[in-house]
Amino acid sequence: MGIGALAAAATVGAAALMGQANATQAAEIALLATTSLRQALEKLRPQFERASGHKLNYQLGTSAPLKRQIDAGAPFDLAILVPASLDALIKEGKVQPETRVDVARSAIGVAVKAGSPKPETDTAEALRRTLLAAKSISYSGEGASGKYFTGLLERLGIAAEVTPKLRPLPSGEAVAPVAKGEVEMAVITLANILGVPGVEIAGLLPRDMQHYTVYTAGVATTSRHAEAAKALIALLMAPDTTSAIEAAGMERVGP
Repeated sequence: MGIGALAAAATVGAAALMGQANATQAAEIALLATTSLRQALEKLRPQFERASGHKLNYQLGTSAPLKRQIDAGAPFDLAILVPASLDALIKEGKVQPETRVDVARSAIGVAVKAGSPKPETDTAEALRRTLLAAKSISYSGEGASGKYFTGLLERLGIAAEVTPKLRPLPSGEAVAPVAKGEVEMAVITLANILGVPGVEIAGLLPRDMQHYTVYTAGVATTSRHAEAAKALIALLMAPDTTSAIEAAGMERVGP
């Protein structure tokens, strides 16, 4: 099903499921989600709770550690992780395969301290010069964007020179040190840059080197509030929430 048809179905599903929820006992939905969803969830949680009557509790982090928490027995109703982690949960029987949906994706950009000069990143050679000149670079140590970035250094032929300057951090903590002046720049998804005070986007990776991190949702097989969790997915996929998704540094995944 194309993204347009899926979004249209989500709109109908959101209204129907939330209507059902209002007629039943309110539930507390436990969501484990990648930190990239922080801004979107902060904006949409009140809307979801008001319309559905349910309460949304979420824990944010990098997908790999969240997956380890689930493997260790952490209870959850819904997970929004990178596809590899979510698909592993489906294979392990921990997520309902029919509920799997790609909610959004985010490109990789370069963040610098607000007011500082913006290095060039729009071509391979410009990016290469920028990374070689940087004194320190933070990135998502266990995140999908971080794995791609370290591979890109190999591709650019500068891994040996740049690796000693890298500062691997959890996704939600990789940009703040740039604002404090502790790290010169961060290379990470836009969703982890926007909304962090004291930083600016210097630019995106070159088009032919760009990589998108996808965020995929799925309902837990053990969830006692599966319908409410599906209502949250429907809200996240609805056309009228696209503006909140885009404002958070993400975009819809194409067909």
